[in-house]
Amino acid sequence: MKPMRLATLRVLGAAAMVGALALPAAAQQPAPQQGASATLDAIKARGTLSCGVNTGLAGFAQPDSQGRWTGFDVEYCRALAVALFNDASKVRYVPTTAQNRFTALQSGEIDVLPRNTTATLSRDTSLGLDFPAINFYDGQGFMVKASLGVKSAKELDGATVCVQPGTTTEQNLTDWFRANNIRFTPVIIERLEELVSAYVAGRCDAYTTDVSGLAATRSAQPNPGEHVILPEVISKEPLGPAVRHGDQRWADLVRWTHYALLAAEEFGITAANVDKAVAEDQRPEVQRLLGKTGGLGQMLGVDNAWAARIIKATGNYGEMFTRHLTPLGIQRGPNAQWTQGGLQYAQPFR
Repeated sequence: MKPMRLATLRVLGAAAMVGALALPAAAQQPAPQQGASATLDAIKARGTLSCGVNTGLAGFAQPDSQGRWTGFDVEYCRALAVALFNDASKVRYVPTTAQNRFTALQSGEIDVLPRNTTATLSRDTSLGLDFPAINFYDGQGFMVKASLGVKSAKELDGATVCVQPGTTTEQNLTDWFRANNIRFTPVIIERLEELVSAYVAGRCDAYTTDVSGLAATRSAQPNPGEHVILPEVISKEPLGPAVRHGDQRWADLVRWTHYALLAAEEFGITAANVDKAVAEDQRPEVQRLLGKTGGLGQMLGVDNAWAARIIKATGNYGEMFTRHLTPLGIQRGPNAQWTQGGLQYAQPFR
């Protein structure tokens, strides 16, 4: 075979380049919705979102005497109901314990689990769950009564420690004490209310859980100053709403609801000014976020004004944090915006 002439090679190369350039142009068109969502369809047919929450944890999920639920995790349930139904009240709150929360989600009793739950490899794989986003970065700590005079967790040699079973907390506790060659006796109680009562009554010297949970428990005591959260943070606990594995469309809506709350804070959009932002804000990404352009809501299976409605109903991420967690003494820390040195970072709305 004769060698190809240089001119021929140039023609073929140009044709190949035209073909290569044609693909991105087509890819720029809005992608169709990918398949059905069993969870979304079931929620819409039912007319109510089933949301798994804590049985009662101040700042995160707690019912009042009238059965009205409030808290940081509860806001995510309300936000999803607003996205789906334009009605924050269309939520059935299902109290779940550390032991039964995953069964409730796997069985379909609940649609989503925004219950201060740590994302781990085994839960993502063996339990068949997905964690679409991390809405609170936390870590495990210890609380003791101030009267003990303990200043560090390393002074707890021989202590009894209250802990819930079926949690990452239980394993972390054993690992940390073993690594530091410290003896301890676990006091294992499933229900949170009973566990806290045992700690308060003196059945154990220390109580261990996520630092946010310790702060919530301390704030609920008659004399919070009588309890001290020790300085050691012994683990990483990335908390976020969980959904069943395999329903990507539903996971997408849960994920982007969190990002909408974060983006709103980053752009300075609040419950009070969102209507003005819809009417006047000309920043391209804000227009896409609030549904003025881009058609992003339709890609998620909701209408394009979904994010604007959520912000009006719940406020942005920072407003939710200030309303529910700041009163407990919980600082933003790693949950500050990325622009403020934190880890919270909304993916782009485009």
